Amino acid sequence: MLESLLGSQKDANEFMVHSYRHGFSGFAAHLTDSQAKKISEHPDVVQVTPNSFYEPQTTRAFEYLGLSQSSPKGLLHDANMGEDVIIGILDSGVWPESPSFSDKGLGPIPKRWKGTCVDGEKFDSKKHCNKKLIGARYYMDSLFKNNRTDSGIPDTEYMSAREVFAHGSHVASTAAGAFVPDVSDNGLGVGTARGGAPKARIAMYKVCWQTQDGSCATADILKAMDDAIADGVDVISISLGSAIPISREIDISNVFSYGAFHAVSKGITVLMAGGNFGPDAYTVQNIAPWIITVAATSLDRWFPKPLTLGNNVTLLARTPSVDPELQAELIYVDSSKEMTSEAAGKIVLGFTTAENGESATDFLNKQMEVQAAGVILAGRRSDKMIVSEGLINLNIDYQQGTTILNYIKSTNKPTITVSPSIALTGPLVATKVAEFSGRGPNSVSPYVLKPDIAAPGVSIVAACTPEKMSYENGYTAMSGTSMAAPAVAGLVALLKAVHPDWSPAMLKSAIITTASSTDPYGEPIYSEGLSRKLADPFDFGGGLVNPEKAANPGLVYDADVQDYIRFLCASSYDEMSITKISKQTVKCPSPRPSMLDLNLPSITIPFLKEDVTLTRTVTNVGPVNSVYKLIVQPPMGVKISVTPETLVFNSGVKKLSYQVTVSTTHKANSIYFFGSLTWTDGIHNVVIPLSIRTQMVKYFDQ
Repeated sequence: MLESLLGSQKDANEFMVHSYRHGFSGFAAHLTDSQAKKISEHPDVVQVTPNSFYEPQTTRAFEYLGLSQSSPKGLLHDANMGEDVIIGILDSGVWPESPSFSDKGLGPIPKRWKGTCVDGEKFDSKKHCNKKLIGARYYMDSLFKNNRTDSGIPDTEYMSAREVFAHGSHVASTAAGAFVPDVSDNGLGVGTARGGAPKARIAMYKVCWQTQDGSCATADILKAMDDAIADGVDVISISLGSAIPISREIDISNVFSYGAFHAVSKGITVLMAGGNFGPDAYTVQNIAPWIITVAATSLDRWFPKPLTLGNNVTLLARTPSVDPELQAELIYVDSSKEMTSEAAGKIVLGFTTAENGESATDFLNKQMEVQAAGVILAGRRSDKMIVSEGLINLNIDYQQGTTILNYIKSTNKPTITVSPSIALTGPLVATKVAEFSGRGPNSVSPYVLKPDIAAPGVSIVAACTPEKMSYENGYTAMSGTSMAAPAVAGLVALLKAVHPDWSPAMLKSAIITTASSTDPYGEPIYSEGLSRKLADPFDFGGGLVNPEKAANPGLVYDADVQDYIRFLCASSYDEMSITKISKQTVKCPSPRPSMLDLNLPSITIPFLKEDVTLTRTVTNVGPVNSVYKLIVQPPMGVKISVTPETLVFNSGVKKLSYQVTVSTTHKANSIYFFGSLTWTDGIHNVVIPLSIRTQMVKYFDQ
């Protein structure tokens, strides 16, 4: 096809970037706009789309979730720590020397593995790959525009699967890192680092680079997913995303949705980060129903810095550090006014708001110029920490800031003592959905609940790149949905080891229907944002993942490729686009099916105008002879009727369907109300979240 366009086989070979063969049919090539337009008119070409770019979404976590190495029973033990499961990671590469990628104690590489390790700059496949890191490829061809030197990749990068900036190693070790004792982030979080599936095998696909145009090219990502499918991975974990707006599931520019569809059709579970554009509504990314989309929560661990005022009142700042104790005078500086030399040698209190016209970084830079000893920034509660080299920077909320300001006004010589961080763990530390974590509703398909599940993603200590990032011991704490997604990927690997015949949808159902709306201590999970509230399904999907319960869910909601094709038909996408993504000739039924009937472990109705009836089907994966009773907690103002209200399973009945009729007394409402539908046999509680909004009147939001 390229030869007919360009006139010679030589030019066709030179301009070709990638050929996609395993999961889907297509290719990437360097073309001018006119060439792209011409080839798009070819009768065998479904769509042509330009190359674009995605970005990375950036020790106690698994003990917090109940997966303890010391327990002689449970999922970690039953799964043999995931030893025969292969997790594919698409990211920025790997630091192979990290102890997290040691293969000590591992058996032979699974025979079904067909992948490879590719040699490159400072990466010797014979030396750096082992029985833990069994695959390492890198993809950069689409970054070269006209010749082999114009990729925009700086000299500091490695032309190999070795990474420079600490992201890929962190993600990979969070999913499947080996046990590494006595690690910390500069003295904080001391303990044993490990992944969710400590004996699972890792295959790294480096698709992200330090470039000016963007770090992760879509053409390379699609090729990496194509290779991962052929290599024989069991799970794919991707902690990447794009800027808002979110692309539709069937858009070829949405390579994650496209590639994940084919991976799932091959029985490969795909997990992705929910994005870091929260806490606003409609910011969750990677929204296709065949993907497991992961939100980020905090842990039951916090490293606050005590701030003791001269009147002996102590406040806890949110910024962790092991800096030595500092005593200094306090001064308040109005961030909207000019700099003052009076701040020299003192600790400065400032308030930052969206309205004062100055960013926190600008304020910090001003105080550095006048040689302030440190800065206390009062602002909106946030999990994003603003740091400044060479200046003590402490983050507090407005209430704490007002307390300090009142103290400053009450005395002629206000002072403060800043102590090193202390460690707080356990039930006194509230679990919350992180402010940055992408929130629902789903902006593309509002009938599909996103995110699906939540896991720890704040201050996660894992492997990094010690050579160029100046991390003393090769480990650092990072925050983001990038950290939460591989944590769940590791847990899915354990479930896959215990239930190798479960489909990706069954695995997804198991983690959603057994998740918890409370933390491991039974305390509520909060949602951090403009104001703190109780978390709901648009914050954390089914809730905080519960690995032990997910291993024995009782019932699961299954779905296959044909179900997803019917969903795409119900979404009113054209048949040609559905044919393209599915690699099947699709003829949608008339009338088209309801979007509500996709067999998801959730029910989301964005516009309830009149009574709606939908169907769900459950598969018994628990005791053969089981009887499940119904418990409904309807959303406010909504009536839920279920038929039947009892499900009876036996040796001849493994699947049963039930119908849900939803009606409301509200005539109009602009907000969602939440509830749940639970099937219980006295041992298993199979819970699906309900998120329902009544039809808005036309002028409601004007």
